[in-house]
Amino acid sequence: MIQVRHELTLFLVAVQFLTRIPVPSFENFETVWLDRAAKYFPLVGAGVGAISALALWAASQLWPPLIAALVAVAAGMIATGCFHEDGLADTADGLGGGQTTARRLEIMKDSRIGTYGAATLMLALALKAAALAQLDLLSGMSALIAAHASARLATVVALASLPYAGDVDAAKVKPLATGVTSSEFGVALGLGIAPALLTDPACFMVGLIGGAIAALMVALQARRLIGGYTGDILGAIEQVFEIGFLLAITAGGLHYHG
Repeated sequence: MIQVRHELTLFLVAVQFLTRIPVPSFENFETVWLDRAAKYFPLVGAGVGAISALALWAASQLWPPLIAALVAVAAGMIATGCFHEDGLADTADGLGGGQTTARRLEIMKDSRIGTYGAATLMLALALKAAALAQLDLLSGMSALIAAHASARLATVVALASLPYAGDVDAAKVKPLATGVTSSEFGVALGLGIAPALLTDPACFMVGLIGGAIAALMVALQARRLIGGYTGDILGAIEQVFEIGFLLAITAGGLHYHG
C-alpha cells in the first residue's frame, strides 16, 4: 500500500511539473522525486492528448475541421500552460541566434522572445493545426493522444541519453530531472507506445518514425551547439515530435476528410 501511494505521488509530481492541472500539495517533498516521476511523463502526455481530443470532438460539433483543430491545439496549450511551446521558442532563439555555447545558453534563459522564437512558434502551431485538420474526427482524436504520449516519451529518451548542458543552479525550472534508470525507462516506453492500441498500428508506426526523426534533429543540434539538453531543449523535442508525428500520419493520406 505504501508503495502504491508513493507511485501515485510520483505520478502527481509529473502532472504538476508538466501541466497546470491542480494536484494536492506534497508533504516532505524531495527533489529526487522528479527524477523518479519521469517514467510517468508519457502517461501525463496521454492525459493532455485526451483533453485536446475532447476539445476536438466538442469543437467539431460547431465548426469546420480547421477551427476545431485550432481549438484542440489551444486546449493542449491551456492544459500545460504553454510549457513546451515556451521551450521551443527559447530553443529556436538560442540555437538560432547565439554564436557560442555560452551565448546560446544565455539567450535561452532570457524570458523575452526573439524573431527566431516567434517565427518558429507560429509555424509549429500552424503545422499542428493544419495536419490535424486533414484527419477525420476519430483518427484526429486518437492521433492527439498518441502524439502527446509518445512526444513525452521522446523527452524521457533525451533525459536518458543526453548530458545536461546548463547550470542546474541557474535553471529556470527547479528541480530538474537529471537521471532515469533502466527500469523507469522501460515503464516510460510502455506508457509511450500504449496509445498505439487506440489507433491503426501502421499509422502509429509511421507517426512514431516521423516524430522520432524530427526530435532526433533537435537533439543532435542541441548536442552539437550546447553540449546536451536543457529544460528548453526538452520542450522543443516534445513539440517537434508532435509535429513530426502528425505530419507523418497525414502524409499517408489514409484518414483524410472525405
